[in-house]
Amino acid sequence: MKFICSRDRLVEIVSIVQKAVSTRSTLPILDGILIHASENSVRLTGYDLETGIEALMDSDVSSEGEIVINSRLFGDIIRKLPDENVLLESNEQNQVTIESGSSVFSIKGFSAEGYPKIPIVTDDQKISLSQGVLKEMIRQTNFAVSTDESRPTLNGCLFSSDGFAVEMVAIDGFRLAIRKRLIGTDLPVVKYIIPGKTLSEVGRILSAKDEEVVIYSSSNHILFDIGNVRIVSRLIQGEYMNYKSILPSSANTTLVVSPQAMLEALERASLIILSEDRRSPVQFTMPIDDTLVISAQTEVGTLREEISVSITGERIDIDFNPRYFIDALRVIEKEEISIIFNGSVGPCVIKPTEGDDFSYLVLPLRR
Repeated sequence: MKFICSRDRLVEIVSIVQKAVSTRSTLPILDGILIHASENSVRLTGYDLETGIEALMDSDVSSEGEIVINSRLFGDIIRKLPDENVLLESNEQNQVTIESGSSVFSIKGFSAEGYPKIPIVTDDQKISLSQGVLKEMIRQTNFAVSTDESRPTLNGCLFSSDGFAVEMVAIDGFRLAIRKRLIGTDLPVVKYIIPGKTLSEVGRILSAKDEEVVIYSSSNHILFDIGNVRIVSRLIQGEYMNYKSILPSSANTTLVVSPQAMLEALERASLIILSEDRRSPVQFTMPIDDTLVISAQTEVGTLREEISVSITGERIDIDFNPRYFIDALRVIEKEEISIIFNGSVGPCVIKPTEGDDFSYLVLPLRR
């Protein structure tokens, strides 16, 4: 195998596929990147048996072939190369030569024969979305995915389509995030659980523009086709929590408030909360009409701040972990939102004042 390519493009591609390279494998070959050269392009692959990433780049290929190179070593080398072009060549003994300017590296590679094959996902179930739309939906839900491995179905987002709209749902036991987007009438009806780790990597690679991403799915795997990059992941098996049953159907108290004003007040309150200790909550009270008081008290100090709101229903006195509110408010792009409360122990729901594009449920802290 022998080819010449752009160093900057190679660095970019390696940074993408490294996200799927195993870091704790007992098989040395899984610590590597598979490099496959053919015709005028080179394909790089990382695969940890759960998630696989393939990326293509244009190259001047003079000899076809493939080799596996240790990911960490390869990435460190190419990021330090002195010239804008890179020549990479391998021989039958799996020795790899990397040349750039006056620098010449010679390192040991692995035969590609032992590298596992990424699962093939057919196009029987296909959904086409704007990259910008999917990127935003991931940003607006994936932060609420659980990291508790004892409940594996909650370690991912529930992705579903009813033929007209797509919806993503994440739950971690303390909060719930729902994001819905109307797309059209030609979508397949699907429902599956995508690992949160996979969605994090997809979100980083997606463009914020209107370029297309195509999602293919099978019973066990999902494929995101993003032009020159393809991400394949194993789906999480099991029954997802019946999240609709935990959304309140009534409201004792409803606030209409600016999410930006509330976010800034909560961020200021968090300045005196130096840990994630549940004993250091923020307190919401409503001593007078159309005013929400946010207060916090720790051994560091205290904060009390008033926010103008529109209140319907009963007054409240309730405690929350501020981080759960902050995470939701940061991804809301509305001038006003509704916040629904059901007493001092019931769940709180953040919603748009009109429509159902999103819902964020947060559980209060018991005193």
